[in-house]
Amino acid sequence: MKQYPDVDAYLEESEEWPDLIAELRPILLATGLAEDIKWGKPCYSHEGKNIVIVQEMKDFLALMFFKGALLEDPAGVLEDQGPNSRSARRMTFASSDDVARLADTVTVYVQAAIDAEEAGLDVGPAPAPVLVEELQDRLEADLSLKAAFESLTPGRRREYNLHFSSAKQAKTRRARVEKHVPKILDGKGLRDR
Repeated sequence: MKQYPDVDAYLEESEEWPDLIAELRPILLATGLAEDIKWGKPCYSHEGKNIVIVQEMKDFLALMFFKGALLEDPAGVLEDQGPNSRSARRMTFASSDDVARLADTVTVYVQAAIDAEEAGLDVGPAPAPVLVEELQDRLEADLSLKAAFESLTPGRRREYNLHFSSAKQAKTRRARVEKHVPKILDGKGLRDR
């Protein structure tokens, strides 16, 4: 991932949505947010707490609220990041008209996100996932594998479970579990090498 010293440098090399980012930027800065590059993207924070991040997608520009699930959405503009996201919500833009139309909404939602952060609100822990049957059976049959799986971070356990459960056939789910047993025993996540 390319590292940028600041948002100006990021915008100079952006090929997807630099104009829309440049239009959103003063709106975000007018709310008093600090601007930085985190995870290779423009990120805006309040007193060291991340509030929103700009994400360039192929078909749109997203302004992702880290704790968007805590925000009321009277304008109906916040979307889930994906089917498995819990706390993040995003607002999308595909044109300068979108930015102009949503400018006041961005300001109001950013202020609500700052208020939630200052109040110490949190989305809370994820509910314990229901493990796919084939994984549960394999863990019960091998206590060392169970211990290794339970020592993984919650996100890694969840990612494995989602990967295993996405297979339609039990045979495929069992094969996926078996394929990843060595990685689990090594304490690695699904995408770790």
